[in-house]
Amino acid sequence: MRSAGRIDRTDARMLLELSAHPRATTSAVADAAGIARNTAQARLARLEEDGALDSFERRVDPAALGYPLTAFVTVRVAQRKLDPVGAELREIPEVLQVHGISGPSDLLVHVVAADADDLYRVAGRILAIPGVERTDTALVMSELVSYRVTPLLHRTAGEQA
Repeated sequence: MRSAGRIDRTDARMLLELSAHPRATTSAVADAAGIARNTAQARLARLEEDGALDSFERRVDPAALGYPLTAFVTVRVAQRKLDPVGAELREIPEVLQVHGISGPSDLLVHVVAADADDLYRVAGRILAIPGVERTDTALVMSELVSYRVTPLLHRTAGEQA
C-alpha cells in the first residue's frame, strides 16, 4: 500500500470537478480550480504517483454483470498465513476487496454472488483456502450510504457540501 500524499484545497477543487464531470479535460479541471492547465496536469500526475488518486476506472455495478448479491465475509487466519491467504483470495473473481482488520477476525472480504447457492460456493471456496481457520458471512440487505469521498473533498476545499 502506497502512502498517499496530502491533498490541499486546490487538489480538492480539481478532484471535485473530476467527480462531478469524470470526462472533464485537464483544461476544464484547471479552470474549475482556477489554475493553469500545465499546473493542473502536474498536480494530477503527482496525485496519481503519490497514491492519493486511484485509478479512474468506471464503477461497474456487479448486479449488471449478473452478481446481485453482496456479502461481507470475516475470516480468521492461522498466524503467518495472511500473505498466502491474500494471494488465494485474489484468485477468486467474486472477491471485490479484502481488508486486514483488528479484532477476533483477521480479514474482511467483500464478495458478490449470482444467488444464494453461488454465495454458498464462494464462501466455501474461501473456507477451503489453506490457513483459513473460520469464516462468518453477512449478506448485505441494503446499502444505506454508497462509497463516497465527495463530502471530504468539499471540507478540504473549504466549501460547504
